[in-house]
Amino acid sequence: MTLVIGLTGSIASGKSTISLMFDDFNIPVIDADKLARDVVRPGEQGYHDIVEAFGDLILREDRTLDRKKLGSIVFADEEKRLLLNRIVHPAIRKKMIERRDACIQSGVPAVVLDIPLLFENDLVHLVDRTIVVAVDPMTQLERLMARDGFNQEEAQQRINAQMSIKEKASLADAIIQNDGTKLESYEQLQRLLHQWHVI
Repeated sequence: MTLVIGLTGSIASGKSTISLMFDDFNIPVIDADKLARDVVRPGEQGYHDIVEAFGDLILREDRTLDRKKLGSIVFADEEKRLLLNRIVHPAIRKKMIERRDACIQSGVPAVVLDIPLLFENDLVHLVDRTIVVAVDPMTQLERLMARDGFNQEEAQQRINAQMSIKEKASLADAIIQNDGTKLESYEQLQRLLHQWHVI
């Protein structure tokens, strides 16, 4: 019986770092962000729909999406952000379910669905258990500014566009507190996977 684990966090919580750790336990990870890039490649329906909705201004010279330009449009306008989500999310969900089901059929002990908006988009039904990667709000803000070169206002705007880490943590089956060292986070994950009889 394959345990389907939903992994989530908020922007700059270090979820990607935790996601990579599953590799050490031979647990496949299906990453919604990577799928999001796949479904907006030229030639895909998602790409066509986005260009139709937002115009050629969001394209680079090579006709690929300028994700930063699109991001600055949708993070400043709630209506446009919802429009983008309506285009992209169903396509991601379809690919994710296909890959999850292939893992279940191959009989792996566990598979991880790495979904940033697991709770916001009401996707908990796709998984058996949920893990939230959490950090304190100040750490989150500092990491985001350092990582993406945002000023404090820009960083806070992106954080505010999501459900708070505290709220996500209250909905999760388990929490990995990611304020400390990588080793501390790794040990938390290892203990959890033992508890869930995955390793």
